[in-house]
Amino acid sequence: MKSEAPDLITFGESMALFMPPEHRALERAVSLEQGFGGAESNVAIGAARLGVSVGWFGALGDDPFGRMIVKTMRGEGVDVSQAKLSTEASTGLMFRESVAGRLAVHYYRKNSAASQMAPDDLNEDYIRGSKLLHVTGITMALSESCRRTVLRAVEIAREADVPVSFDPNLRLKLWSIEEAREALLPIAAKADYFLPGWDELQLLYETSDWELVKARLNELNAVSIVKSKDDQTVILDKGKTDTVPFYPADNVVDTVGAGDGFCAGFLSGIVKGMTPVEAVRLASVTGSLAVQMRGDWEALPTWAAAAQRLDGKAWVER
Repeated sequence: MKSEAPDLITFGESMALFMPPEHRALERAVSLEQGFGGAESNVAIGAARLGVSVGWFGALGDDPFGRMIVKTMRGEGVDVSQAKLSTEASTGLMFRESVAGRLAVHYYRKNSAASQMAPDDLNEDYIRGSKLLHVTGITMALSESCRRTVLRAVEIAREADVPVSFDPNLRLKLWSIEEAREALLPIAAKADYFLPGWDELQLLYETSDWELVKARLNELNAVSIVKSKDDQTVILDKGKTDTVPFYPADNVVDTVGAGDGFCAGFLSGIVKGMTPVEAVRLASVTGSLAVQMRGDWEALPTWAAAAQRLDGKAWVER
């Protein structure tokens, strides 16, 4: 008997997040705000707020931080039935600060519960029962066992004809560019939707020549969604190229989570039956709204708020 699965599934590491009050460095802070974040959990919360049936799973410590993350995500409408709380390892931590106007992130995630995920932890029926699996390169960078877990999840989805979405989410604090290329490019070749940023593509393909990069992307089976290329998003779909300009943000407060907000909007649009171009328009709205509040996911909009922007405001080139 198959496990009942949400339409959209994603998994990875979510970490407790601590930030000093605005404009205060960590070493001079006397108090810290607590929250949590992680690319995949941010996407899951964003999709749930947009009215999509979504599940997130991963390993967390059976500690106050892990329990806080699970409870909050459940309260946001995300299915966390497959998430695991480990008594053998702890929840990862991250600290963020703004120093001289530049964002700095400090990770304490080595040997975290998430880094110990293995293919045997996957509920194969849960993946097979979904309509879309989303994975990121961050999970692959955590450990060799996490890399095998992502590969196996993608294999299960493809065997069951479940489309796969892949955001490389390149994090060079976690591994070298050489290691990243070796692991990420084969996943891009297996994906149905590939969501890289223009800066990531230049590193992965070792060129800043757009025509060369475009040729490489057109060799893939995936619909490629290239973010932040000349203040617009480029959609490459079976040899056809479309562009959607950025949706302007009224007030930029915190840019962390913008890419996850974009991804949540795009995947939600696909699940709702939109074309890739229509889904990118929704993604541009959700990404824009995500940067207008502190935190990784707190500003992600509801479907009503996003739809109002889509229906009531013109698209403007910046």
